[in-house]
Amino acid sequence: MDPTAAAGQASDDEKWLVVDGRRWRKTDPSLPEDVVEALKSHLGRGRSGVRSAKRAGDDDAVAAARHRVGVAKHGLGERGDPWWERPESDRLGDARAALRELDALD
Repeated sequence: MDPTAAAGQASDDEKWLVVDGRRWRKTDPSLPEDVVEALKSHLGRGRSGVRSAKRAGDDDAVAAARHRVGVAKHGLGERGDPWWERPESDRLGDARAALRELDALD
């Protein structure tokens, strides 16, 4: 079966998380758990960095931290083209590339 066809059959419950009436795209469920955990670790560090940099009034650090958040969220499938419209192999490749980029920032 075509991977995009199988992914396209994902239900709305599998695609979206609703919080206070607002829809947020869920993490790609096909990603390996170790990749998801590593990307979420970077996401948490990025979010923490945004808060710290804002408190310090450091615009460059805010931009760098937001970049980390964006790369992590793209890797998780939460931003960019919807994961359910893309082949699984492409999604995994993008997640691993995001993780390499994030690891290089450390």
